[in-house]
Amino acid sequence: MAGYDRYPSKKMENTGGSVFQGEASIPERLKEEMTGDCRILVLETYPGVSEEEIMKLVRGLAPDRVFSASDMLMDRERLQPLLDKILTDDRVFGRMYRGGLSDFADPEKKKALEEKIRSTRGRTVVWGFGASLLCADLLREKRGGGDGKKKALLVYCDITRWEIQLRFRSGMSSALTENPGEDILKKYKQGYFLEWRLADRIKEKCLKEMDCYMDCTRDGDFVMITAGLFDRLLDKEVSGPFRLVPYFDPGVWGGQWMKKVCGLDPSAPNYAWSFDGVPEENSLLFDLEGTMLEMPAMNLTLMRPEQLLGKRVFDIYGAEFPIRFDFLDTMGGENLSLQVHPTGEYIASEFGMAYTQDESYYILDAGEGACVYLGLKEDADKEEMFRALRRAQAGEEIFDAEKYVNKIPAAKHDHFLIPAGTVHCSGKNAMVLEISATPFIFTFKLWDWGRLGMDGKPRPINIERGEKVLKERRTDWVMENLVNRTKVLRKEKGFTEEHTGLHQLEPIETRRLFIEKGAKVRVSCHGSVNMLNLVEGDACLIESIGGSFPTFEVHYAETFIVPACAGEFLLRAEKGPVILMQAFVRWNSDRRLVYET
Repeated sequence: MAGYDRYPSKKMENTGGSVFQGEASIPERLKEEMTGDCRILVLETYPGVSEEEIMKLVRGLAPDRVFSASDMLMDRERLQPLLDKILTDDRVFGRMYRGGLSDFADPEKKKALEEKIRSTRGRTVVWGFGASLLCADLLREKRGGGDGKKKALLVYCDITRWEIQLRFRSGMSSALTENPGEDILKKYKQGYFLEWRLADRIKEKCLKEMDCYMDCTRDGDFVMITAGLFDRLLDKEVSGPFRLVPYFDPGVWGGQWMKKVCGLDPSAPNYAWSFDGVPEENSLLFDLEGTMLEMPAMNLTLMRPEQLLGKRVFDIYGAEFPIRFDFLDTMGGENLSLQVHPTGEYIASEFGMAYTQDESYYILDAGEGACVYLGLKEDADKEEMFRALRRAQAGEEIFDAEKYVNKIPAAKHDHFLIPAGTVHCSGKNAMVLEISATPFIFTFKLWDWGRLGMDGKPRPINIERGEKVLKERRTDWVMENLVNRTKVLRKEKGFTEEHTGLHQLEPIETRRLFIEKGAKVRVSCHGSVNMLNLVEGDACLIESIGGSFPTFEVHYAETFIVPACAGEFLLRAEKGPVILMQAFVRWNSDRRLVYET
């Protein structure tokens, strides 16, 4: 029996003539395309793609002229105040930017570059973040404008979000700032609130217009495919269930459970968390007849939003994936930080976000003394609690969390619901499957048990913000509404379906599916994209009702996605009984999103 697969991939056959790999093959293919009137190559890069590696490819083309998109940007004296206003002086949080990269370009510099590019003769390369903006007129002509002759070749150069983060840690600067030694949290903030938003808007346009797509995640091993093959890959992926490529990271509270179950490095000190169901962060992996190509999973969300999300979900969220599954491992570790997530009203007004981080903790496993801190005690004085938190933050005392916050014992398969505004954290010796909405960065830490981060610095605490959003949800209400709120919805031979949450204040519905050995059951997508995890049992088969996708197997603790366009699907417990957690976007009788701030 195969176990947890850390590198799930989809195989694609009949790719001959559409895949190019390495510093020799890719330039040769591009030279073949740059003939006749097509003399300009546009290499649009996602921030984080190696400039050095791109230039190796450029040198292989032996171009007559090379232009860098970075030369159109404002001077530092004009640019920095704009960045400061968006990013603020907070170490973690900024404001979501809704504009475009041209907002940060010097109009005169941009115009001069455009004129030089248009007037140049011979083979020309325009590369970098924003290259397609400099060549917008030429690319429009390529699609049938002007004299209808192809004037430019567009290649989109992509990289996964996790690789970007690793490069930040290794000293890579942000796209708009030369900051190699900057705090990693501030680099991430600049990406999350600004640069990745700018890049995604450019990417969405380029993926529809490009001639080729290039995976630039692995330096020295770029893989380029034709636009036609790129579309085939997305069509294949969205036709049935699929998994994302997970990644794992240590933390100050990290545990030991994922090492064994997920096959991780046993010599590592710990693994604190894993993303195994976050399309904005995770990637898709394709086996192109032996050549591996990796791309951000957000490409599927951007390019096939209605098929993936469902029309109703797309109408509300746009091309954003609304559900997130991740792991929090404190088995043999420590408590998470005591925290609270912002209400919908606060996250909109302060950060420009459309919805907030409602969530839940599903307990995959539990050790001795496992618990969840959740909600205020009946007799807790909220004002006194925040005074005590400020004294603790100043180093004057140790915060007594159990004086103010409920400490609830946690057992395997317990489910704790956490609507935004509820104080919470997982205690030590618990393995949590966190099911939540996707704005995952918005955690206001109130108390971190007096410890330092992995970098030796104090972890960011946000007591002031937390005080503004914390709701007085106390013991009786918490136990009645947020702890193991299960209800049997359907029971038949070999199968039981339970509603387990989330709370009515939260927009995500979760179901727990019990399937006995040998049973096969029909499951609805409920008009929404579905995310599921096998929380008990060795393996489960996902089958198509109408033959639209091949049988798909998942293993214990693996998260998988079923696109809304599947409509319904079959789950079969062939080798033993299984339990799955299913999540989808919830709707009320008026077919509107169920959500309150």
